[in-house]
Amino acid sequence: MTLWPAGNYWAHFGVFAAIIIAFVLLTVMAFIWFERRAFGTFQLRWGPNRAGPFGFFQPVADAIKVLLKEDIVPAAADKLIHWLAPVIVFLPVLLIFAVIPLYKGHGLVPDLNTGILYVVAISTMSVVGVFMAGWASNNKYSLLGGMRAIAQMVSYEIPLVISIISIVLLSGSLSMYAIVGSQDIPFFLVTPLGFLIFLLSAMAEINRGPFDLLEADSEIVAGFHTEYSGMKFAMFYLAEYGHALAMSAIAATLFLGGWRGPGDGYAAIGVMWLLAKVFFIFFLLIWMRVTFPRLRVDQLMGFGWKFLFPLALINLFIVAAEVVYWGDITWWMILVNFGAAGVLILVWSRLFKLGGGRVEIEA
Repeated sequence: MTLWPAGNYWAHFGVFAAIIIAFVLLTVMAFIWFERRAFGTFQLRWGPNRAGPFGFFQPVADAIKVLLKEDIVPAAADKLIHWLAPVIVFLPVLLIFAVIPLYKGHGLVPDLNTGILYVVAISTMSVVGVFMAGWASNNKYSLLGGMRAIAQMVSYEIPLVISIISIVLLSGSLSMYAIVGSQDIPFFLVTPLGFLIFLLSAMAEINRGPFDLLEADSEIVAGFHTEYSGMKFAMFYLAEYGHALAMSAIAATLFLGGWRGPGDGYAAIGVMWLLAKVFFIFFLLIWMRVTFPRLRVDQLMGFGWKFLFPLALINLFIVAAEVVYWGDITWWMILVNFGAAGVLILVWSRLFKLGGGRVEIEA
């Protein structure tokens, strides 16, 4: 790891902590603007276009509006837990970026030898904050939303972690820096099914549509943050897009080769490659959000346990067998894995049904 600037640990920590905080806040605002403009394009309307050129300052206007709103706390709520919950939901976003390598050896701790294990452990902290918000609000809808959040995140964490294990097998390391370094061929080509499973599981983990029923108005009146307003609600809003940014950065690092690309001998070009891949992943999330309808809660759980989980296990066994048999990554492995992904998705889509569009409940 390169200690920059001046080879001093504390200067290195201070500079990169400031860079991470600034990067997360600015990129989240860019994400909000980018998503709203993309929604406008997908839905054949203009999108934000009044605050600044192309509505670029709309996120700033929204932030000012939310921050100026009154902070309302229910009389029977647990005040301390109610205050802590949005902080605990947002904090993991900043901690995840500590191990994301921005460029060759540059980052806060880019070459941590348990990097991906650290990311998995830290990212699960946010579900604790979500449940705290639901419980502390003293509202049955908030509590239901919090309990659903626990069920959803536990269900989708398993296929997500299994897809990451396949990457660890291919790279032979838990270090994020070493994983990027081993991608002479990007891993989304080597294990396309693992990339798809990671992307879908990550969308469910961060409550992005079509997996956003935890906070949908039509489900349980906005779920766990029903009783939040003002700055605390803004923290949840910030955390949602912050987690989308973190997941996009992790996907870009694990599957798209991080900073690697033509001309990456220069640091500026390497960082631009990483940013371009992060925005590409986020665009895929937007695309799926506007394309697919929201799942019901039973469909959501069934999709995780009956579709993603078994496919993730099969994909892991295939990758493990290939690593043992071939050793190094070859183009044969890519052809075999693309074929296996197509066959498995086709066969499992025949075996697995989400159920009809009608649910009958006995009175």
